[in-house]
Amino acid sequence: MTDTDTAPTPDPDLVNALRALSNPMRLQMLRWLREPERHFPMDRAIADPAEVGVCVSHIQEKSGLAQSTVSAYLAELQRAGLVRATRVGKWTHYKRDERRIADLVTELGRAL
Repeated sequence: MTDTDTAPTPDPDLVNALRALSNPMRLQMLRWLREPERHFPMDRAIADPAEVGVCVSHIQEKSGLAQSTVSAYLAELQRAGLVRATRVGKWTHYKRDERRIADLVTELGRAL
């Protein structure tokens, strides 16, 4: 028997989060969302970024990517549980899920 035969199966949520973070731009978006007041124009915000997050249009503008690409990247982060989406009118805002991120960091520490 080898070590891999007795090793526990990795947590699928952890694997999904690591997959989402493997893309440099998705990782950068998550970094920007850690300090929205530093990285996004607060004077153009239609909602409180601390409460509901940053509008996808501001993330798209900062990244320089197509809106469809930004939406796909943010959807991947959301599926991994790293961000939460909130609708404000016709706009979607994204905010980091700090508790989930902390739980994933703890799980990563246990897994490694």
